[in-house]
Parts: sequence; structure tokens; C-alpha cells
Amino acid sequence: MGRRREEHDPDRYLHLRGGHFHYRRRVPQEVRHLDDRRRFVRKALDTSDRIRARTVRDMYEAADNALWASLMIGENPQAARMRYKLAIKRAESLGFVYRPLAEILTAEPLETILQRVESTIGEPAKSPAVDAITGMVERPEDKISDALKVYFSDIVRDELRTKSPDQRKRWKAKRQMSVDVFIELVEDKPMSTITRDDALKVHRYWLDRIAPEEGPGDRSASTGNRNMGNLRTLYSDYFRHLGFPEQKNPFADLSFSDKSKRSRPPFPTDWIRDKILAPGALAKLNAEARGIALAFVETGCRPSELANLHKGVIHLDDEVPHISVEPREDPEDPREIKTASSVRKVPLVGVALEVFKKHPNGFPRYKDRGTQLSAAVNKHFKKHNLFPT
Repeated sequence: MGRRREEHDPDRYLHLRGGHFHYRRRVPQEVRHLDDRRRFVRKALDTSDRIRARTVRDMYEAADNALWASLMIGENPQAARMRYKLAIKRAESLGFVYRPLAEILTAEPLETILQRVESTIGEPAKSPAVDAITGMVERPEDKISDALKVYFSDIVRDELRTKSPDQRKRWKAKRQMSVDVFIELVEDKPMSTITRDDALKVHRYWLDRIAPEEGPGDRSASTGNRNMGNLRTLYSDYFRHLGFPEQKNPFADLSFSDKSKRSRPPFPTDWIRDKILAPGALAKLNAEARGIALAFVETGCRPSELANLHKGVIHLDDEVPHISVEPREDPEDPREIKTASSVRKVPLVGVALEVFKKHPNGFPRYKDRGTQLSAAVNKHFKKHNLFPT
């Protein structure tokens, strides 16, 4: 009966000391071993006004109730994430930016806190609207490995739809590697607990690979920048997805100087003539790989672009025979082109024209199999010394 009467006491947990109110509450025995405040919770409310003290007390009371409940029971992470997203939407629909209770109490002025409380008058104490406005839905604690799954499945799903299966696989693998490095160096920790020190540890790892204190590096600055960029983007997009675009990014402004941005030098003309186009130089390559290699040296197209051409973009009967390098927009068989400037028409002359006369439907063996194509061609070129030294 005593506890029930306490719950209805308008001044419950309020104590007046030195003219100012304090919040003082006993920690339940059941969770005392889990709450580092041990026996009592004590908070100075910094007000001598009883009405304001009651309002702020209600916030602390609700926060403690939620904390102690969470210490005693667990909740499915996906369910927590869904509740959290709904809370954000409800808070915004009622004219408030959603914040967890702890952030409301530390970041907002008392006047705004009072406005939040006043807007809940007339709502049931356990209603979703009250939870949303008073920040009672906790931010989901996804570990970075889980955040990457959310990133792939929810955040960038629309971006991936225009990529071919192989493009999607390679795109995901690069970001997975960045996260794997983070986990190996730091740990698989919750996103909200990642610190600048954690980010600096990853930056130091790549710095030591790019510019070791002694000897040459085994990784380029562009590799380090790409990996730091992957983590920076994951962090910012994840919190923007949750409704916190202002979340400070621990990976911000961590990059490497890349002054050696050079495109791969082209094969010298005499090398192409005397080595690659020499009789029998490509004879041991299979017919499609040989055709792609010959078209590559003649047109300058990327091997992956050539491998993914199809009958509809190979124009042998036009006044000027040519190929069209363009995205595949078929939703059943999509493929992206690397950059907008890469969309182009390429005239076919000489050896390249002869290649496409033999392969008017393209190279189905290597469609969306760029890795296998590169492996086959590189192996042959190295074995037969066809790369310029």
C-alpha cells in the first residue's frame, strides 16, 4: 500500500534542500546490482519552483523506470528499431524533434522541456505519443556489423538496384572489408559508442600501411581514403536514417594526401604492334578473352565495358560501325556505368571491327564476370611477358 500511495503523491521523490528541490529515489532491490548508483538516485533539479520541480521530476522518474525495466528484460533489436522510428515520426508530427530522454534533459532549455510535457496533457500515460514526445523510446544499439546490414538492406537498397549482381557483390565487399578492419582493430561495438579515438586507431593502421616510418608502403593513399570514406559514410547515413543528421561523425576529416593520382599509362604503340598483335601472342587465350583483349588495345575501352556489351549496343551495319557503352536499364538485368562521362559511342576500326564481326552478340562467357576475365588476361600477359616493363 505504501508504494501505491507514493506513486500518487504529487511531490514524490522531491526533497527541498537549501531552498532548491532535489530528486531522490531508492533503487529497486531487484536491479541494485546492475545500477551503478547503488541504493539511491540523487539529482539536483536547480529550481526552487515546486511546479517546475515536479515537471523535471517526472522526466527523471520516467527515465529511471525505463532504465530499470531494460535492466530486467531484453528486447528484440529489430522491434526496438521499429519502435524508435515510429517514435521519431510521432514526435515530428506533434511539432518536436525526437530526442532520447537523456538528450532532452541535457540539451534542451527548461522552457522547451515544459512545452513537451504540456503537450502530453490529456494523453494516456503509456501512449505512443507520450513516449515519442518525452524520448522514452531508446535509440537502438546496433553494433557496427549490424549497422552495415541495415545499411545494405534499408539505406542503400535503391542505390544497389541499378547494379548488376557482380557489381553489387564487389560494392558490398569493399564496405564489408572496411568494417572488418574496424572490428579487428577496435571491436564490434555499438555505433553510438564509437569514438574519435576508435577512428584514429583505424586511420593509424592505414597510415602505417601507406607511409610506414621505414621502407615503402604496401597500400596506396587512395585505398586508405576509400576505406576511411566507407566508414565515414556508413556512420553518417546510419544516423541520418535514424533521424539524427546532426550526429557528430568521429571519422570526419580523416584522410591521406594523394598527390600521385595518375592514370595507368597506356601501352606504347610499338609495344602493341610488336608484342600483343604479334602472330600467336594471344593464341592460348580462349576466343572471348582474346577478342576482349584485342578490342581493349584497339579502342581503349575498359575490359569490363567490353565484356558486358550485348547485341543491342553493337552496331556493325551503321554507316560508321560502333559500339555504345551505356547502362543496362533492364530491371531484370541491370548494370551501371562507372561515371556519366563513360557513356559514349566508340567507332570500330581495324582489329576491333574484326573482333566484333566474330562476336556480334558480345562475350556471354564474361558477362558480369569481370574478376574472372581479369584473372585470365593478366595470367596470360604475365606468363608471356606482354606487359611493358
